[in-house]
Amino acid sequence: MAITRFAPSPTGYLHIGGLRTALYSYLWAKKTNGEFKLRIEDTDNARNNEDAVKAILEAFEWVGMPSDCEIEYQSKRTDIYKKYIAQLLEEGKAYKCYMSRDELDALRAAQEAAKENPRYDGTWRPEDGKVLPEIPADVEPVIRIKAPTEGAILFEDGVKGSMKFEASQVDDFVIARANGMPIYNFVVAIDDHLMGMTDVLRGDDHLSNTPKQIVIYNALGFDIPKFYHMPMINNPSGKKLSKRDGAMDVMQYKRDGYLPEALLNFLVRLGWSNGDQEIFSMDEMLELFDPNNINKSASAYNAEKLLWLNAHYIKNVSNERLANELEFFDCHLEGHDKKEMILDLSKERAQTLIELKDAITKILDVPSEYEAKGSKKFVKENTIEMLNNYLQVLESNKETLHLACDYEAVTKPFIADNELKFPQLFQPIRIALTGGTQAPSVYDIMAILGLEEVKNRLNSAMEKNFNKE
Repeated sequence: MAITRFAPSPTGYLHIGGLRTALYSYLWAKKTNGEFKLRIEDTDNARNNEDAVKAILEAFEWVGMPSDCEIEYQSKRTDIYKKYIAQLLEEGKAYKCYMSRDELDALRAAQEAAKENPRYDGTWRPEDGKVLPEIPADVEPVIRIKAPTEGAILFEDGVKGSMKFEASQVDDFVIARANGMPIYNFVVAIDDHLMGMTDVLRGDDHLSNTPKQIVIYNALGFDIPKFYHMPMINNPSGKKLSKRDGAMDVMQYKRDGYLPEALLNFLVRLGWSNGDQEIFSMDEMLELFDPNNINKSASAYNAEKLLWLNAHYIKNVSNERLANELEFFDCHLEGHDKKEMILDLSKERAQTLIELKDAITKILDVPSEYEAKGSKKFVKENTIEMLNNYLQVLESNKETLHLACDYEAVTKPFIADNELKFPQLFQPIRIALTGGTQAPSVYDIMAILGLEEVKNRLNSAMEKNFNKE
């Protein structure tokens, strides 16, 4: 049974890289009948943003990945962290460091000049027989942990395999600032332990934090969780993902007309696969996902693949669901007697909900203008006469015209009797009914609009646009 977490900092929006991490954590917890927990890492008061917190929680609600426990906020846990800092100080596993900022800068400059890796030199580290400097009166101390001075820090990573960090790579790092506030690596280790984390899935940009957190786990006698460090998501050129490439607020995907199922399906494949399978329901993800099979190499964001997936889900979710989703875009179909017909017709070509709304609007709204290029190409001298004759046919058969097939049944003989090609009749009708030449089946559109509206739009177009005189 895996207990996992996702722990964003509310300094900005939740981007898709973070959502992928959360998704993998969620899937692994649920697959093993464990728990997925959400923690807000809001100890950086200078950068925290309340709107960002709301946006993060909104994103998790939208994609349907709720926390299995009450959401934890680090800002409310300061007393807990200070208790453990006091414990480490009392046990001699941490100490107060009075090195000033100027002294620390000078130390780093000297190390860099000597082509050494910058690291704290242990000036204030208590050791047997060592005489510490006199405590300065004008420096508030930070708290440093005693890191191992020899050997190596070893752990088995679920993605990267056996990892080894020499002790020389980890100095006595700060665990609490001079103002008493604990730093990131310390509070993460404390929280992961107290929240019962068994598995920590995160981006490999956190890999360098892991040996420091293991030092804290060991100092406090905590069990060390299993780590999985996932490669990042790159753009198609192999560079860091930018907003232009898709690294935007998760909720922007909703505003752009994506369904959450499509986004999650897209993300699960950015770093993990099950053969050549592309379409995954949540149930299939839960059945098949295993973090031990996460790819070791970075994955590439593919906007076309996301659009393809979104189109698939738009075609396959229920029309009732689509009608509900369209409410967000001020497209209201509830109560429309042709709702099913409208959605069945419009969703076939739509890649996003915005495109779906536009397709529906094109059918339902009376055209305010007509495509000039199409009118010039398809409206000829005899077009008005042809349409008037066609209207007479429709009128004489009005008792039978209900479905698309009914309109087809009276239209095909008209085309044959008048020796017309289909575009000669259909394109002027499309322009009259929708304002343009790119629209679904004329029969379907007429069935949706009904005969009276078809007559009104055809007559209006002939009067406003098709009259060549």
